[in-house]
Amino acid sequence: MSNTSNTSGSQSSSNSSKGNSSKSKQQDAADEDVPSPMEVLRNARTQLSELTGMVAESVSSFERTEDGWTLQIEVLELVRVPDTMSLLASYEATCDLQGELTGYRRVRRYERGRSDSNRPGGR
Repeated sequence: MSNTSNTSGSQSSSNSSKGNSSKSKQQDAADEDVPSPMEVLRNARTQLSELTGMVAESVSSFERTEDGWTLQIEVLELVRVPDTMSLLASYEATCDLQGELTGYRRVRRYERGRSDSNRPGGR
């Protein structure tokens, strides 16, 4: 009988170690679901371009928040000749934790060849 109890004891300890390994596998899977910052940047630029029909040229700021991500994306709104007279716009985009675009708004519009001296950093 003592052999039976030892067997069940060894099974329960092996089950608990299996439980721990499956838990760590779940954590690993959850970590894999979170996109890298570069993936978020690429997805946000692509999604904004698809929604607006305009070219997203660059990301000028990027921040992780409690709810996801906030980005400033520079978009080519109107092509002019010479190129320094083209109109660009800065859009604030928000994404969820998975990097899916949840909203955007234009925060300013400017000519490519001009800096904004009234704002810190030329923004």
